[in-house]
Amino acid sequence: MKIYTKSGDHGSTSLGYGERVPKNHARVQAYGTLDEANAHLGLAVASLTDCAWIGKASFKDQLTRVQTLLFHAGNELSTPVGKDVQWPILEGHITYLEELIDRWQGTLPELTTFILPGGSIVASSLHLARTVVRRAEREAVAIADVVNPNTLVFLNRLSDFLFVAARYANAKEGLPDQHLEVDEEDKD
Repeated sequence: MKIYTKSGDHGSTSLGYGERVPKNHARVQAYGTLDEANAHLGLAVASLTDCAWIGKASFKDQLTRVQTLLFHAGNELSTPVGKDVQWPILEGHITYLEELIDRWQGTLPELTTFILPGGSIVASSLHLARTVVRRAEREAVAIADVVNPNTLVFLNRLSDFLFVAARYANAKEGLPDQHLEVDEEDKD
């Protein structure tokens, strides 16, 4: 099978079930942004190879599961109205994220101020994925009236999950949160 089809050479692409739309269609924007987030998440997973902390295999498994769920969310966004979604986002997927958030958050110091994204390569990649998911969420709002409501909730929870996962990865690597420093002269 050839990887190129030439069917998109003039600015259109296929949604699920073959419906053609312009490549700048709101659905394409949203699921394309999820694809970008998934690539950043993949970088975080690949970067775990260089980590030595105990439990990283389980952490990696959780992140890989989330990558699969990102494909489910993309499937939701790419399925035209009136068609069956092959892999719908279910309430259980949202609960899964919430349970991981609660478990990992319980091991971290309480936040008292904003933190700067960064730290390890794993955590930095997770922060980057989080910001891309936030963009996807904003884009998905444009089609919220024709998408499974669980999808928007999932995207919102996913960005929270990625934030906590980044903090958790840094903590496991022995790297403290980098708190936002405000200089007195910046207050004027």
